[in-house]
Amino acid sequence: MIFETLKPQIEAIVSKQEKPIEQRLLNICEVLEKNISYYNWVGFYFRNGLKEELILGPYVGAPTNHTVIPFGKGICGQVAVSNKNFVVPDVAAQDNYIACSITVKAEIVIPIFVNGKNIGQIDIDSNTPDPFTEADERFLEFVCAKVATIL
Repeated sequence: MIFETLKPQIEAIVSKQEKPIEQRLLNICEVLEKNISYYNWVGFYFRNGLKEELILGPYVGAPTNHTVIPFGKGICGQVAVSNKNFVVPDVAAQDNYIACSITVKAEIVIPIFVNGKNIGQIDIDSNTPDPFTEADERFLEFVCAKVATIL
């Protein structure tokens, strides 16, 4: 399984303390997008201080206009409120979906917790319909847990 082979790479990136956090986050995005064929846009969003909004962090993929997302809006905004994973097999079937690209068919968002608080999330768009499995969720939870150690 590709996820098991990627775990040591994620751990190695996280442990490179000589690199700035932003660079390590970008490197994680690059590894995921390059190695998992159906991960077409990979990025991080983080809570903007005490404001109820998310700010786009490092990402790879097509540029997006969605650099600020209010809590509750779109899939990312809903995860900021619910504190739960959100897997969307078909974005066209979601009423509260923010379209970034007409090519996106599915999305998965996993929250990042630091000291029990949801401080951000990893967001992945796929141009493949319904590609995400429970294995993706477990792997991305692992990634988020590793990322939380450097935030």
